[in-house]
Amino acid sequence: MSSFRSDPILWVHIAGLATLPIFLVLCLLFLAIGEPLLPVWGEVLLVAIVGVTPLLWMQLRRPFYIYSLLGIALKPENLTEQQRKILCLINTKFNRVLSLITAIILTVMLWQLYQFVPHVEHLVSFLPQWHGLGLGLAALAFLASNLFLQVPVSVARILVTNDTEFAALEPLSLERIKHDFTILGVQVNQILPRLFQSLMGINKNSQQP
Repeated sequence: MSSFRSDPILWVHIAGLATLPIFLVLCLLFLAIGEPLLPVWGEVLLVAIVGVTPLLWMQLRRPFYIYSLLGIALKPENLTEQQRKILCLINTKFNRVLSLITAIILTVMLWQLYQFVPHVEHLVSFLPQWHGLGLGLAALAFLASNLFLQVPVSVARILVTNDTEFAALEPLSLERIKHDFTILGVQVNQILPRLFQSLMGINKNSQQP
């Protein structure tokens, strides 16, 4: 059986980290639109609540189902035994602690980001100076930043798991997967091309009948 670390979906989510700087820059630019409506702490708190709370609540209660991309999700019944073991590592107390720490770090980053707002105001001076709209867009950009940090952090925890620990895991049942995870998007039989899966070394024979 191929290594669980060769599952392409893990590396797709890790690659999502590359979008984090983009969304943080967008958040900064949107914050720079118009004159502030609230004190600095109030604006940071507002953006943080919208950008952090929904995803943190999801990760703490029903973690993100990593076998989904861009609005489509692999049907739980089509998961291999190896993939159902991988989900065991997502739905753990340790991962919940990681999610909380990640949210705190990202909120601190937002506070630091706000300090640069005066330096980029000239870059958005050509836009309508509606600060309320800017705050809303900044919150959405920060929400995306949170998503593209939270999920890779969860996946990174899987990649550092040793083989002995992974082998000892019991695959999650279909019922547990549907009950314990937030499955977003249209459910399909396959989300990555078979050729790509073959190149990454996914063992198709490990799927249960």
